[in-house]
Amino acid sequence: MTQTVQPNSTPSPEVPAKAPTAVGRPAALKRRVPKYADLAPLMKFKKPEFSNAAKLRRASTIWELRDMAKRRTPQAPFDYTDGAAEAEITLRRARQAFQDIEFRPGILRDVSSIDLGTEILGKESRLPFGIAPTGFTRMMQSEGEYAGSQAAEAAGIPYTLSTMGTASIEDVAAAAPNGRNWFQLYLWTDRDRSLELIERADKAGNDTLMVTVDTAVAGARLRDVRNGMTIPPALTVKTVLDASYRPAWWFNFLTHEPLTFASLSRYTGTVADLINSMFDPTLTFDDLDWLRETWKGKLVVKGIQTVEDARKVVDHGADGVVVSNHGGRQLDRAPIPLHLVPEVSAALKDSDAAVILDTGIMSGADIVAALALGADFALIGRAYLYGLMAGGRAGVDRTIQILEKDMARTMALLGVTKVSELNPDHVRLLQR
Repeated sequence: MTQTVQPNSTPSPEVPAKAPTAVGRPAALKRRVPKYADLAPLMKFKKPEFSNAAKLRRASTIWELRDMAKRRTPQAPFDYTDGAAEAEITLRRARQAFQDIEFRPGILRDVSSIDLGTEILGKESRLPFGIAPTGFTRMMQSEGEYAGSQAAEAAGIPYTLSTMGTASIEDVAAAAPNGRNWFQLYLWTDRDRSLELIERADKAGNDTLMVTVDTAVAGARLRDVRNGMTIPPALTVKTVLDASYRPAWWFNFLTHEPLTFASLSRYTGTVADLINSMFDPTLTFDDLDWLRETWKGKLVVKGIQTVEDARKVVDHGADGVVVSNHGGRQLDRAPIPLHLVPEVSAALKDSDAAVILDTGIMSGADIVAALALGADFALIGRAYLYGLMAGGRAGVDRTIQILEKDMARTMALLGVTKVSELNPDHVRLLQR
């Protein structure tokens, strides 16, 4: 019999559909109490290292070395290194130029072995950069030029002693007897004194003379003026207070031999007065001819800032040019060396003259960019001094290690295995 459902009756409740069976959670995602055997491999607590040597090992960039240098060095010598002329526009622009580089990497190349060696001025260098001439170097840190020359010797790269250096030509040669030592010359008004320096450099085994030509007068280095920078540093109330935070620097300074110079025995006074007493504002290309006749080794002219001047100094016998604005320490708003390199390289392509870049380098990638744009070699000044102030000889070694590692990595990522393979196709200067 068919059962009839009355219109007003309540319908039977529907039975809900059976929910699908949940998928089981992977065992690795189920929570559990950790076992000691699992924790033991993770519990490798290292003993904290607070030594300066440990800090140097941890430094991965030149900027980190700069931070260490600033903490360890009194303000006046640190600012002498770190600063530039007037508003310091030139230095900022030089560094910005490297930041504005766009690399263009090649892929699917065998880059298992990177060779950073190159030839510069007739001899091999294990790395495509050397140490630039710097003045008053033992004022930055007591090991000064000795640390720089010995680190360069160990790395197989050139070291350049400045006329304003705080170690003699002979002492630097003795400290690094197997190194490749160059000498940087400021021509004196008294040519006999210049000739004496040239003869000493030759006798000490320097194979290259680097004459600096962008210093008709001293630049307006305002940090030095504000700090009352003198040679040797004066013990004023300000410097004594500054020393209380940096006792190691003062202990080293006061317990080592007083500052001596490559070109004069002693001096007391301001930096600007010393510089102006040494620079010759009457220099002309005739003086370069005299130098070429006098010096029988390689002759390099530092301070080239136009293509025309690059051509002219080579015509007057220079074996190489350093495209440089003196680290921004002379003329503010000067030309940017990195931007000049392609034009200078093209202008000198039919000669054997070397094109060397100086100013603004703070990484190995910066050096790779300069080489790709046409430079044959680079010089580091501040980067080396930051390492020196951060840790003496060990700090300079660390500077070179950082730059070498940077360059090898950058070249591998570009798909390049040798310095000679770098070319303008690997870089592009971004427009601002």
